Amino acid sequence: MKKFTEIKYKKINLEKTQNELRALTKEFKDAESFKEQDAAFKKINKYIDNLQTNMTVGEVRYTIDTTNKTNIKNQEELDNISPLLSVEFNKFNKELVNAKFRKELEAKYGEHLFKMTETALEAFDEKIVPELQEQNKLCSEYSALLASAKIEFRGEVYNLSQLGKFTTSLDRDTRREASLAQAKFFEENSAKIGEIYDKLVHLRDTMAKKLGYKNFVELGYKRMTRTDYTAKEVAAYREQIFNDWVPFTQKLFAAQKKRVGIKNPEWYDYNISFKTGNPLPKGTTEEKVAKAQEMYDELSEETSKFFHFMRDYELLDLDAKPGKAGGGYMTYLPKYKAPFIFSNFNGTSGDVDVLTHEFGHAFQGYESRNISVPDYRSPTMEACEIHSMSMELITYPWMDKFFGDEEDKYRYAHLEDAITFLPYGVTVDEFQHWVYENVDATHEERCAKWREIEKKYLPHKKYDEAPVFENGGWWMRQHHIVESPFYYIDYTLAQVVAFQFFIENEKNHEKAWKKYVKFCKLGGKYGFVELLAKGHLNNPFKDGSIKKLVKPLSKYLKGIDISKY
Repeated sequence: MKKFTEIKYKKINLEKTQNELRALTKEFKDAESFKEQDAAFKKINKYIDNLQTNMTVGEVRYTIDTTNKTNIKNQEELDNISPLLSVEFNKFNKELVNAKFRKELEAKYGEHLFKMTETALEAFDEKIVPELQEQNKLCSEYSALLASAKIEFRGEVYNLSQLGKFTTSLDRDTRREASLAQAKFFEENSAKIGEIYDKLVHLRDTMAKKLGYKNFVELGYKRMTRTDYTAKEVAAYREQIFNDWVPFTQKLFAAQKKRVGIKNPEWYDYNISFKTGNPLPKGTTEEKVAKAQEMYDELSEETSKFFHFMRDYELLDLDAKPGKAGGGYMTYLPKYKAPFIFSNFNGTSGDVDVLTHEFGHAFQGYESRNISVPDYRSPTMEACEIHSMSMELITYPWMDKFFGDEEDKYRYAHLEDAITFLPYGVTVDEFQHWVYENVDATHEERCAKWREIEKKYLPHKKYDEAPVFENGGWWMRQHHIVESPFYYIDYTLAQVVAFQFFIENEKNHEKAWKKYVKFCKLGGKYGFVELLAKGHLNNPFKDGSIKKLVKPLSKYLKGIDISKY
């Protein structure tokens, strides 16, 4: 395999690619025996793997530098042609579900492949290609807008990611000033973000109606390939969070307020967990990566080998840089059986979270690399996040490598943050359901609704000094809302399952680790609920499942001596 820096994006000849996909689809359709049809199935999967690898390289290059003219041109090309290629994928999917030898293919590859394909067919039709193209352009516009931020702060210029480290400063004036600088950016760009989002909401509503749905909610679920639960189960799950989790988290927020010693905390004061400041990792990016290698060498043979692979082939791009897109992600290059990790290190504990969270995603991708069916290599999003969030918790014993004598401070702050995240996650989800059920709401009405829902799940949050957030503009920071509708609830579902792995790991590490690796190897061969059953994990939708976690997590936090901090 080449190093990632040596892998170049190759311009796609749309007509040639369309013709090749059509020929492969025809070969599959015209097969006269199961053996022929199976061979054609493998051939088109290999072709799609190579094509998607190239497209992913182009997309990664753009996020690494959104100001590079070549990258911009390539991303614009991808935004335009990806919906057109989806038309060809869709044609193949239709042939797959109507395959002459479907029974034999199901026996070999499992029924879930056909369930997923049928769901995908219900979520796409050639007639919505213009809307998909416009959606891609608008999402790229939003991403570029946030990446373009040049915020003056104490004589220097920062982007949003770089400014993040100052919002967690122990010095309240620094924390306040940096947070207000971020708020000012969103206030100045509120109308523009509101306009982009409004166009996206109406585009998605139009797509849904073109495909025969009442609104985008049902289509959104199908686009997420949710084959074994609906918005009804999610609403009941949110109710569990409100009834059983919010009281738990409000106690934690109250304790945090007392610890930091601020009588009337603003939103930015909750960015610090201790009066002595947040735990900060030591060392440069290179030093953190070296420590991560030590950690994964000690954790298991599998993780040791894999992290060496990631480093050797330069599959990590971690430092925040001007023009770099915000956030972090793991993506996959199927041709090379290689994951890629993208992030924006900023000197906070979040840097370590990336080395565990995104590594968890990447490890699952690597463990599933030999699954022949592309759709089976990775599960749906809510199950994907289980691997990453569990890895964050499983690696707790090695946090001294990054935080030294502040390791307990990190563990407490990290677990508390994971617990208190759930109400925010369901806030995002409830907001999105409302938005797509009320598409003609104005930007101001959307913001007001966000603030109403936020007060329900996070009643402690105050934005007295930032009207843009007090009036409900916080959602504009959450790129999932704009770019990936209905994705965010997946983080909360996964976190609930990750807590199960954590609790088991505390009882018996060896047993929990074996269970985790086995779960990673399952990839996406089953829907979310069935995958949990195969992995011997509890279903978050089941009434009482959330309440069950409160006591052991509370006990763990109480067992950490934080008096010295």
